[in-house]
Amino acid sequence: MPVGRKVWKRMFGTIREECGVFGIFDTQKRDVAKSTYFALYALQHRGQESCGIAVNCDGVVTSHTGLGLVPEVFTQDQLQKLGYGNMAVGHVRYSSEGQGSASNSQPLVIRHVKGTMALANNGSLTNAHALRESFELNGGIFHSTGDAEVIAYAITESRLKTSSIEQAVEKAMDKLQGAYSFILMSPQKLIAARDPQGFHPLCMGKTEDGAILLASESCALTTLGAEFVRDIKPGEIVVVTKDGVNSIETHCKPKSSMCVFEFVYFARPDSEIEGFTVHEARKRAGAFLAKEHPVEADVVIGVPDSGLDAAMGYAEESGIPYGVGFIKNRYVGRSFIQPTQGEREDAVRIKLSVIRSVVSGKRVVMIDDSIVRGTTSARIVNLLREAGAKEVHMRVSSPPFIYPCYFGTDIDSQDKLIACRMSIPEIAESIHVDSLGYLSVESVNQIALPTTGCGFCDACFTGNYPVEVPACMPKDKFSFPIGKTTEK
Repeated sequence: MPVGRKVWKRMFGTIREECGVFGIFDTQKRDVAKSTYFALYALQHRGQESCGIAVNCDGVVTSHTGLGLVPEVFTQDQLQKLGYGNMAVGHVRYSSEGQGSASNSQPLVIRHVKGTMALANNGSLTNAHALRESFELNGGIFHSTGDAEVIAYAITESRLKTSSIEQAVEKAMDKLQGAYSFILMSPQKLIAARDPQGFHPLCMGKTEDGAILLASESCALTTLGAEFVRDIKPGEIVVVTKDGVNSIETHCKPKSSMCVFEFVYFARPDSEIEGFTVHEARKRAGAFLAKEHPVEADVVIGVPDSGLDAAMGYAEESGIPYGVGFIKNRYVGRSFIQPTQGEREDAVRIKLSVIRSVVSGKRVVMIDDSIVRGTTSARIVNLLREAGAKEVHMRVSSPPFIYPCYFGTDIDSQDKLIACRMSIPEIAESIHVDSLGYLSVESVNQIALPTTGCGFCDACFTGNYPVEVPACMPKDKFSFPIGKTTEK
């Protein structure tokens, strides 16, 4: 496997994306594989490590998965081999949980005594290790290190004792803890389920000819020319059959805890989540930053991509002109050669270029979505200094990371988070900026609330986890042998 993209993420200390899921159901046979392909293309930002598509034609499931980007894994010939059908499930993945190997690619296709199912999941279970251990002690054999297979085992176990697949999903959800938004395809049904806290988004759409679509983000629906119908509720199970759409709400709760980073970083700017566009949420974050951390400057610039919208908001609120300070090289793909320690400065120059005329001789406000380890920020600030920036004032559209995430966002353990080791003035000195300001916890919780009314999970900033979390859980949580738990 070419390791460029994954190594780049790890090397420069940025946040790793989550996964993206998609499903389509039609009463008529159609080229569902191609529709899924286009939808996954729209969701590519949520995962660039692997992808897959499973197609259902009269109860027969054909699938293909692989390591790489969507156009790398699916050629025209490969799409034709998947054939026509009336249902399909697709997935793009980044390994916030599980290892980066072909065995962890999704959708998972499971064949059991009561039929076949294909499952694609986004999220991370906090009790995955304990569940897997219980299945293995009862003879279960696992082929991957991801949570999706644990979820599939839980559903299959319940399916043997229930009369329908939706009842099996409902029963399995009693055992699942943590974050999950999955789409499941059985021989005759397409099912979507979202965890009771609603950590990650999941929505439903409809095409003009009546096909039902399910997706992590609404941008996938727009790509297919579909109408956005609604968000799947936290805890809800949606069942799509030839007779229509039904809902099971036995696990729904009045209070949700969506990952705030869906708005800050993960989702595409043109997506709408819980009634609020991501673009507007990021602009609000920038406006809050301008109020909380004003500074005299000549130009406001954003670090591509998620820092751009926040920079617009900061500029509008502060009255400081907005400028395009960076050009991002979008052709640094998976085959990019891994830089050594001495080559890292050259590597960041390949990824980002500064427009010298925008920053030379000017006091610059640079907006980014986060600081994880600080290494990326330091290198980017250095580019601005070399381009002649007179001053560099960094503003971050999220609070400092001081706690790990257990719900699918790959935030490093505390010993690697710069905000756990340094004060804000010390971080500013470390990354060579003239001043540094983070968005407050109060403001980040307000960036999308005027219309959504949804609650946010801000545990990576506050340590206030909405559900119980393990006392200790490494990123590769399935590395323990049987008999050793993740508890201290």
